[in-house]
Parts: sequence; C-alpha cells; structure tokens
Amino acid sequence: MTLRFPREADFTSRLHDIAVTARVGRWLGLCFALAFVTGLLSHYAQATYQPIPLPTRPVWGYRLTQAVHVLSGTAAVPLLLVKLWTVYPRLFHRSAASLRALVMSGLERASVALLVGAALFEITTGLVNVTQWYPWDFSFRRAHYAAGWVAIGALAVHVGIKLPLIRAALGRDLDGPGTRVGHGSPAAVDRRGLLRLTWLASALSAVAAAGGTMPGLDRLAVLSARRAGGPEGVPVNRTARAAGVVAAASDPGWTCEVRYGDRAVRLDRRDLLTLPQHTVELPIACVEGWSATGAWSGVPLRDLLHLVDAPAGAEVAFHSLQRRHGGRFSVLPAAFASDRLTLVALGLNGAPLSLDHGFPARLIAPNRPGVSQTKWLERIEVLG
Repeated sequence: MTLRFPREADFTSRLHDIAVTARVGRWLGLCFALAFVTGLLSHYAQATYQPIPLPTRPVWGYRLTQAVHVLSGTAAVPLLLVKLWTVYPRLFHRSAASLRALVMSGLERASVALLVGAALFEITTGLVNVTQWYPWDFSFRRAHYAAGWVAIGALAVHVGIKLPLIRAALGRDLDGPGTRVGHGSPAAVDRRGLLRLTWLASALSAVAAAGGTMPGLDRLAVLSARRAGGPEGVPVNRTARAAGVVAAASDPGWTCEVRYGDRAVRLDRRDLLTLPQHTVELPIACVEGWSATGAWSGVPLRDLLHLVDAPAGAEVAFHSLQRRHGGRFSVLPAAFASDRLTLVALGLNGAPLSLDHGFPARLIAPNRPGVSQTKWLERIEVLG
C-alpha cells in the first residue's frame, strides 16, 4: 500500500463543514470574550496599587466576575475541541500559487497557530489552577494574563480574516449540502445532533467542574476540586502549615502592630477582643474558582485606625506572618479601609478563627479577591 500525505478532499464527513464550525465558533468566541474581560478585572483587582480603585459594592462583585470567568473558561473546553475537530481537514488544504493567496494563507495559519496555542495554554493552566496543582516554575497569574492577550489578539486577526466566510456560513441552512459530500456509512449524528451534543457537553462541564463558584450549584459540582466545606464551613487554599506560620501564629505572645507615621500601638488578641465587635456577612472568592459566604466577626478596621489618629482617605498596607508565597502583603484602597464592613476578623461563623483561616487575626473586606484578604496579620500600616 502506498502511503501519501492526506488531502483536504480525503475528509468527506458532512460534519466537517463551515456551517458547523461557524456556529460553534460563535459561542466559543463569546466564552473567550467573557473569560478575557473578567480575567482583566480579576488581574486588576489583585494589583497591589490601583490607579482607579474598584468599588466596594456590590459586596459579591468579585464573586460574580470570578464565577463568570471560571464557568466561561470551563464551558469553552468542549467548544474548542469540537471546533478543532470540524476544521482540522483544513490543515491539508493546498493554497493557490498566487502571492496574495500564499500571504493570506500564511497569515491565517499563523493567527490560528497562535490562537490554538494560547487557547490551549489558557484552558489547561486555568483548569490546573483550579486544582491548586502547579507543575511549573513560572508565575501562573502573569503567564495567564499575558497568554490571554495573545489569545484575544489572535482571535481578532482570525475573525477579521474569516468574517465574510463566517457571515455567509451563519446565514446558510445548516442542513444544506454544504462544502462536503459524505459517503459510506451514515454518521451517528447529523450536524444539528452534533451541535446539540456540543451545547450539552459545554453546559455540563461548566456546572460539574466549576459549579462551586456560585451559591446553589455546589451540589452539582461533582468534578469541582474546591467544593463547600472546610474549617468553619469555608474552604481553605493555603493552610498555616503550608504557609510556614504555625509556630508564629500559635505564639501566646503574638501582637499586631497598627502604625501611622511615628504613631503605633501593639494589640494582642485579648486587646482586640475587648474592642467593640461587629459581625458581617461577606463572601470570599478565590481565583481557583470557589466561593463561600461566612459570618465574620471582629473589629472594624476604621476603629483600629482611629487609635493612631490616621486620616480618612488613606490606603492601608497589611503584612502577614507568612514569609513566602502570595498573600504575604496587600494594599487596601482608601474606600475599602473606611468601609464599615471591612474588619480585622477574629471569628468565623460563630467560632474563633481556625489557624488555617488566619488565626489570630485576618483581614476581610467586601468585593475583594481571596488572595488579597491577608491572613495571620503581623502589621497594619497606614500609607501616605
């Protein structure tokens, strides 16, 4: 038998048709756009300094945007796989010999290579991040952010090149003859059946793998690595042992310094407990895709700032006992620092904070990423 390089004409299934590709691509593009926009918001929310601070309300804002980010990214997995399957015969297309055709084909293939590579990188690292397994040495946050720009840029070029073809395909009858004529045994599903299976797989994967991002969906999140539960009913990303703070956080002599300029006070946990206590219901949401609401109790931050005569409208830095990994340090914008819901939390859901939730004291503020809700506080410093 003579072996030869495949040709596009060798793939005769009616499912390898642009009418199918365009319809899957439309939803895939929407998922990419949602994931990109919400990813930008998440990246900005985690920035140490924000030229234009994000608002403190709604308190569930970050929870919602992060849920959309994870759900749209997870839903994109079946869509991307089906789209790649429908178009892969085009890899064997032979362009006309004209210079213009070769240039357009080269530009199209380059944009597709960038798009597919960046998309696979984003989806793979995003799903791995949800499980908190990092088999690499680079910063996930920076690499995910950079690859997102590559993906969306390549997508814009690809859509720009293919727009006339996409519009024609979307306006064409899905059951029409299309660009291919099948032969041999009939396919197990027709084009409409393939699309229905794709929508179903996309919806099920989003709910089953990322349902823990939204209240009420947790019971359906059978594949989610971060479901409800944990100390005091709230999941934990990094334990005290993993952060290397067990000894320091358990030390009976622990104190937290509150400082503004040359004014400073040191408070131990008993001092904090003697101050007026407040309880607030606030969600906590993390980039790994989980969220939970807790009843946090403690001292309003603005009460502590009054002890050092800190001025209103100042940013506040929080330093942790933790000496490595993310979460060692965060800066709270002025609007959050003065918000009545922002606490130095000492308890959660009616019990003292567990060691893994930040005992002896931690920050909790509305509409903030979990990684910026500093645990195991050592120092609170008013900036400016």
